[in-house]
Amino acid sequence: MDFPRLFSETCPFPNQEEEPRWPHYTAGNQKVPGNLENNFKQQKPSEPSREDVKFIRGPYLPLFFSQQKTRSLCSSMALPRRKLQGLVAATITPMTENGEINISVIGQYVDYLVKEQGVKNIFVNGTTGEGLSLTIQERQQLAEEWVTQGKNKLDQIIIHVGALCLKESQELAQHAAAIGADGIAVIAPFFLKPSNKDALIAFLKEVAAAAPTVPFYYYHIPPLTGIKICAEELLNGIQAQIPTFQGLKFSDTNLLDFGQCVDQNGSRQFDLLFGVDEQLLSALIMGATGAVGSTYNYLGKRTNQMLEAFERQDLPLALKYQFNIQRFINFVVKLGFGIAQTKAIMTLVSGIPMGPPRLPLQSASQEFTDKAEEKLKSLESSFLF
Repeated sequence: MDFPRLFSETCPFPNQEEEPRWPHYTAGNQKVPGNLENNFKQQKPSEPSREDVKFIRGPYLPLFFSQQKTRSLCSSMALPRRKLQGLVAATITPMTENGEINISVIGQYVDYLVKEQGVKNIFVNGTTGEGLSLTIQERQQLAEEWVTQGKNKLDQIIIHVGALCLKESQELAQHAAAIGADGIAVIAPFFLKPSNKDALIAFLKEVAAAAPTVPFYYYHIPPLTGIKICAEELLNGIQAQIPTFQGLKFSDTNLLDFGQCVDQNGSRQFDLLFGVDEQLLSALIMGATGAVGSTYNYLGKRTNQMLEAFERQDLPLALKYQFNIQRFINFVVKLGFGIAQTKAIMTLVSGIPMGPPRLPLQSASQEFTDKAEEKLKSLESSFLF
């Protein structure tokens, strides 16, 4: 289905594709028409299905047991890519009360995202998932479980494989490729930092080479990394050095930098995924092709409604949704908002126990949870326009 694009006549992209910037948003239990599903499957003719992949943890070469032609990790040729569009939930890592990862609830988590929030893409082991507070083995376990539970339910699973150690990041990238992840993402090392664009690309290139058939995303989050290399500077010429480069997860409030990324992406060859939930509508108008965020775990349904209004060119209605979402985010930020509080809200809204965060983070207080619940209830009526 072809959707009208806001401002498309006044601000056309050069060589703009005919497909809409955002896909159609449907209830979680609706299926893709069979003819489209067949076309979708044909985009990766040589990739084994996830059940055909056997792997072991730790340094390894993946073992493929399949009658069909398989992709080779030694190949430098990337597979045909499909665009990552719409909402991408930055997944939370469920933990037990004693701080161990709790993979037993991930199947329930997948069903909740798809059926209750209408979100069918995920970003695993990122900031929200406490990825850099987990061991390599824990990150691999989580990635495996998300891929297993997401089979035939989720559209795309992006695994964050960034680490301070290059070898660890490469190991995680190899593992993600072996289990059939749809993409990998890498944060810049932020203890011993790259001093310039060339140093950063050199690091990213080595990680991407460990999974040469998997779409690669750079996770741009300068508020946490302290790395001030502009994303638009990084985009310039990066695909010549990293052939699998697919786009950015842009987690910064610098809309000037983001706008220059969009301007540079005139032919829309890259996925520009915006990562500041409360500014999403602004990014959409500028040309974001998708969004990755923690609030889509529990506000995905409302954010999808905003996207639908935007696609209909009903900007006043889209603004109402964005402002209501901002009211909640502004409220919890003033109380003190982070990963622990995100876990508390997700437990409250979904009924799935997310558990405490890992030290040094502290659990959210009961006072915070009570106030957040009250605010959510008061705002719910505001979404009924």
